[in-house]
Amino acid sequence: MAPFRYRRAWTQRVEDAIGAVTEPIAAALMIAEVIVLGCGVFWRYVLRNSLVWTDEVAVLMLLWLAMLGAVTAFRRGEHVRLAVIARNASPRIAHVLDVIGLTVVGLFAIELLPASGTYLGQELTDLIPPLNLPNAYAIAAITTALALILVVAVLRLIDSDPKVVAIVVGTAIVVCAAAYVLRGTLAELGNFNLVIFFVVLVSACVAIGIPIAFSFGFATLSYLALTTRVPLNTVVGQIDAGVSNLILLAIPLFIFLGLLMESAGIAKRLVDALASLVGHLRGGLGVVLVFAMFIVSGISGSKAADMAAVAPVLLPEMERRGSSRAEMVSLLAASSAMSETIPPSLVLIILGSVTGISIGALFTAGLVPAVVAALCLLVVVLWRSRSDRNELSRRPPAGAVVRAFAVALPGFALPALIRATILGGVATATEVSTIGILYTVLVGMVVYREFDWKRLYPTLRAATSLTGAIMLILATATAIDEM
Repeated sequence: MAPFRYRRAWTQRVEDAIGAVTEPIAAALMIAEVIVLGCGVFWRYVLRNSLVWTDEVAVLMLLWLAMLGAVTAFRRGEHVRLAVIARNASPRIAHVLDVIGLTVVGLFAIELLPASGTYLGQELTDLIPPLNLPNAYAIAAITTALALILVVAVLRLIDSDPKVVAIVVGTAIVVCAAAYVLRGTLAELGNFNLVIFFVVLVSACVAIGIPIAFSFGFATLSYLALTTRVPLNTVVGQIDAGVSNLILLAIPLFIFLGLLMESAGIAKRLVDALASLVGHLRGGLGVVLVFAMFIVSGISGSKAADMAAVAPVLLPEMERRGSSRAEMVSLLAASSAMSETIPPSLVLIILGSVTGISIGALFTAGLVPAVVAALCLLVVVLWRSRSDRNELSRRPPAGAVVRAFAVALPGFALPALIRATILGGVATATEVSTIGILYTVLVGMVVYREFDWKRLYPTLRAATSLTGAIMLILATATAIDEM
């Protein structure tokens, strides 16, 4: 949810304390994932031996990383949500919608916390092979995240307008009590309940700006509690199953890889090389943006990471030449949408993990639509710039173009390496993401010598927050899929 403007000192201190504990742990887990998986790759491909425990440890850490990342995303207001209504509403209405959202998030946590505690106890005797550790070690991540999210939601409600909180919370209590009394009538509606809870309720929650993950989770829990006899700890099991998948390890690692590119200087060299070739033409920087997004999308797989790598390098120069902000943002958004099918697309990785379709086959199939989308965007850019009167730069000499591409060669090699390795079946997407991270750090330290270690922690924090937002949506969507 969006952060509040005014905070009480003690509520701010409590929330800051939560962040001071969870954020470093999540960042450390991200580094640990790279180390553990890197060791597995080294042992498998260099020493021709396999470490039997790396996958299980990595999956265990993934659940903790995803859940702590979800807490970070909630604190920082970075969960995915539809904010059109709240953004265009008056401050008073926007505040009311925020309070409603916090109340729904709190109800979600309150509903699921007892069930997660029950499920945690059940998993004490279920061991994770070959670690021989109780699976409760993993489930504890869900319980911890729910408790922390509930605390943050309550702190935000305490800092809200008391009258608004009283009305919203009171109304919520009345509605929940009425729904509980009428649960027998709801049960008799049969499959029509699917429309009520998963179409009407989810749509209403998403429309008023409640994060998508919590909208899915609240609808699922309400459906189970009011219309079925299925225990709510089933949802906890589905969240665990939806996140604890080795294939999904590629998601946080590719996000981290994409955000690292700017710190390593790779993104700047890629943009500079493309700009030296066509940047002097009318509409040339728009062409550079499309090509840069296409190339960078072949590295990170995350739209947010793609835009974070390209936008700071290119948009200031476009604005200096006279491009409007609306035009630049529109082109950036359209180019990021193109990246959905460019390997290693996170969407395709998630699709493969859910359906069991080969990730390599999905990556192969995704290239052609991406190329077609890129060509269409280029046509639109050139057509819209035909009467452009923006300032143009001088055409650089051929030698400067060659030097720019030579300097950017390590950056151009990375997406080619990723695609060739995955599509050729040499390594999995998770293994390639680990190799890509190590490659990017080495290029930034040894080749470009501008890797900024001071930016590593903020990069890790951003990567864990985005990971938590994505993985919680996937987890709650998995619970819906099982209904």
